[in-house]
Amino acid sequence: MADRPRICMVGSSNIDLISRVPRLPMPGETLIGSKFQMGFGGKGANQAVMAAKLGAQVSVVTKVGDDIFGHDTRKNYEKHGIDITYVLFDTERFSGVAPIAVDENTGANSIIIVPGANDGLSPEDVRAAAPAIHAAQILICQLEIPIETTLEAFRVARQKPGVMTILNPAPAAPLPDELIALSDIIAPNEVEAAMLTDMPTTTDAEATAAGRRLQERGAKTVVMTLGARGALILDGANEPVMVAAQSVQAVDTTGAGDAFIGSLAYFLGAGRTLRDAVERACAIATRSVLKTGTQISFPWREEVLDIIGE
Repeated sequence: MADRPRICMVGSSNIDLISRVPRLPMPGETLIGSKFQMGFGGKGANQAVMAAKLGAQVSVVTKVGDDIFGHDTRKNYEKHGIDITYVLFDTERFSGVAPIAVDENTGANSIIIVPGANDGLSPEDVRAAAPAIHAAQILICQLEIPIETTLEAFRVARQKPGVMTILNPAPAAPLPDELIALSDIIAPNEVEAAMLTDMPTTTDAEATAAGRRLQERGAKTVVMTLGARGALILDGANEPVMVAAQSVQAVDTTGAGDAFIGSLAYFLGAGRTLRDAVERACAIATRSVLKTGTQISFPWREEVLDIIGE
């Protein structure tokens, strides 16, 4: 690959603690699970790894604990060919963890995030990592690190003309208008969009109205994932575009949204149009739900050449 897309991720790194259960537990209920596994996760890490598995040249700006989870996370980035120059260690906080319950019948999941060292990633850290951000075509961020750090990353990106910014506002949290305005693409799922706008997103019309509300706050382009319904594109004042998703029997939906974002960044970096990139990212995300786990469920480039189309 002579011209690999250049992507920088500023965001979270976690260790996933995954339990498969007969159904998601009710409050106060104890269930017996059938299987447990550990995996590398964090929305930021997942998106970076997905882009790298497709062939992108990826760098990360992230913080982990000076513990076995943190050192293993660094090695995992290296294994995927990701630039670890700005994988930073926090000597006071433990690495971030994410206990995850997965319904073994439907693939639905419930996730708790304990940020740990992710909370230590500071605006100062981001400013020091400006060379990585400025070298990228695309910067992707989420909301699993302090909001002021994400905002600083987008400000740094704006210092270099041509760096596209993608914000995945997950988990949903109040967003300053400046952050929305600095986002070339804001990419929530339907639940996050509903929380950000206090509007329903159950139908396509409702999702469109919620997306327009985000545009009113300064978002240039909204790409909203709608689960099995696919994705919605609102690009400026253009007519809404619905991208259908292939119907499959999901095994585990954990990380599907991250597979979408990482793939979207890859295809946009590769020069695809927005609609084409969204269509291909939907297809990659669909492949990811056919296996258990997060990063380990993401397909390698060789497995999806039919989707990549190169």
